[in-house]
Amino acid sequence: MADKLRIVHCFRSPVGGIFRHVRDLTEAQAAAGHMVGIVCDSTTGGEFEERLFAQMKETLALGIHRTPMQRHVGPGDLASARRTYRIIKELRPDVLHGHGAKGGAYARLFGSLLRVSRSRVARLYSPHGGSLHYDENTATGKMFFALERFMARFTDCLLFVSDYERRTYRRKVGEPPIPNALVYNGLRAAEFEPVIANADQADLLYIGMMRDLKGPDIFIDALAAAGPRLGRALSAVMVGDGDDLPRYHVQVRRLGLEGHVRFLPPMPAREAFALAALVVVPSRAEAMPYIVLEALAGARPMIATAVGGIPEIFGSDSPALIRPDAAELAGKMSQALTDLAAYRELMPDSSGLRARFGADVMAAEIEKAYFAALDS
Repeated sequence: MADKLRIVHCFRSPVGGIFRHVRDLTEAQAAAGHMVGIVCDSTTGGEFEERLFAQMKETLALGIHRTPMQRHVGPGDLASARRTYRIIKELRPDVLHGHGAKGGAYARLFGSLLRVSRSRVARLYSPHGGSLHYDENTATGKMFFALERFMARFTDCLLFVSDYERRTYRRKVGEPPIPNALVYNGLRAAEFEPVIANADQADLLYIGMMRDLKGPDIFIDALAAAGPRLGRALSAVMVGDGDDLPRYHVQVRRLGLEGHVRFLPPMPAREAFALAALVVVPSRAEAMPYIVLEALAGARPMIATAVGGIPEIFGSDSPALIRPDAAELAGKMSQALTDLAAYRELMPDSSGLRARFGADVMAAEIEKAYFAALDS
């Protein structure tokens, strides 16, 4: 088998953690001499994501291919699937790596179709949370988990980004009947350099998708509650975009925080970290969020919810972890801002983070999984 592969990454939404994960992987894989391409949705993302695509374009030998993909299952899926399959077939991948629920479904189904007419295609799936966020007791959850069990027969390897994600899969879907591995998200060496804060920094930063799953509403409510505890109005920056953004503008106005909260469009994480003294990740659900890794690698103090794989980064007994609850977050905000220097000492050690969450470690483990899938 040749050492160099034709690798295609398929995913729906080119925003957030999945897009970050794919960018890091493609960069490392292209540097290793593999021919790499991307197939993703054309209807999500904005100017920030377009700039990221432009930066990637020259390194991806198989190109960047964008076509409309629906978030939810619906009548448009059939046309979307046909378009996506044609693109992938023309790329002739050795490895088809699907990310998230939609990308995972496409990669496994289309990889299986390709195997009917040509040599072996390795079909890998990284859930990144995805359908695993659904409640297994609801009709929707039961449907998705039944689909996951069915799709396992078209999968050569499952790649989990956190032990929490792997345990959730086992609990909701069942023990995987196929090879699977835990491979943590990884950061580049330069990202472990400390971020220098701006002189006019705000007190608090939220950065992420503007949707309730990520907890912007919890952040705003906590901001309003923490101010009176400290005897002053707290300032905050909220960076990101999403369908729910207008509701958060309304919430800020309703709580009388207009002069204290700035909303900014998506930007590089390290630029955002410089805007505030304390980073907050108030998510209701996560898999293994890059934003937590990036903030800690940049030596930024932070508060995060103990959901998904986040405790695997901090340690399960870290005092920086809270429940996704506005009152609890307000209390932690007040504590941290009262003595930020002391709070900073509670953050994980940088050298330990680098050893576990380096991009080189991530890329090497995933490449190993590719070759194992092709050899099996």
